[in-house]
Amino acid sequence: MLTDIIANHIEVIFCGINPGLKSSNDGFHFSGRSNRFWKVLHQSGFTPYEIEAVNDISLLDFGYGLTTAVERATSRADELSKEEFEEALKSFTSKIIKYQPKYVAFLGKAAYKAFSKKKEILWGEQPENFCGAKVWVLPNTSGLNRGFTLDSLVTYYKEFYHTVNES
Repeated sequence: MLTDIIANHIEVIFCGINPGLKSSNDGFHFSGRSNRFWKVLHQSGFTPYEIEAVNDISLLDFGYGLTTAVERATSRADELSKEEFEEALKSFTSKIIKYQPKYVAFLGKAAYKAFSKKKEILWGEQPENFCGAKVWVLPNTSGLNRGFTLDSLVTYYKEFYHTVNES
């Protein structure tokens, strides 16, 4: 199980779907070699340098945090059941209420679809808040997500970065 990296009133909590097996075993978020999260975060402007997964807690220094929608580690997010998302909603909601981030950025559509009960979700800013936080849905940076190149991921994350820094 991965430990949340979170603090009160952070600017953004990035919410992965669930931990990958390598991240869970290592104890660091996005530690899989093929995951592009740290590279995308840096290239989109969120961090002045590329953080190494072993230093994931340093993300707090920039006003950002990390969590997962579902705690159970899997090799692929599509191994999670609808029931696991339903069971995770209460603790996730409690976490957002307790820490009050300004934004929740869901990495991939799966968790937000399950939590919001919406059938269709577009990438980017969502029209409704989640427990008082503004919601963005960003493409997942997993190496298994072949639908997005590094450049396209950076474009989406950069748009979010500009929104965060304009507010």
